[in-house]
Amino acid sequence: MSTAATVLAVGLAFSFASLGTGKVLAVPSMRQRAAEVGYSANPYRGIGAFELAGAAGLLIGIAVVPLGAAAGAGLLLLLGGALLAHLRNHDEPPRIAPAGIAAALVVTYLALQLVAA
Repeated sequence: MSTAATVLAVGLAFSFASLGTGKVLAVPSMRQRAAEVGYSANPYRGIGAFELAGAAGLLIGIAVVPLGAAAGAGLLLLLGGALLAHLRNHDEPPRIAPAGIAAALVVTYLALQLVAA
């Protein structure tokens, strides 16, 4: 795995672990975000659990590259759902941008994985 892919894996893992933990614990800011996009706390906790699993997969993927690629693909699907939820909610671009940026970073990570393969 390249240095760039490793740096992206660690950075993405940290981000998704932070967000996932907040969702799983249903901290007030995450409950508010869930309500804004039309989710109750329990489904949002499920999303958080997937984010935590993806974060762990990215970190394990540093040593087991196929697992990292699978985790990246799963996170990309999750981000696609987030983008759709924001668009369905008619959110303004600043509200949509974090999911779009994260998706672009995951795509970059996956592309680096393919190049290294």
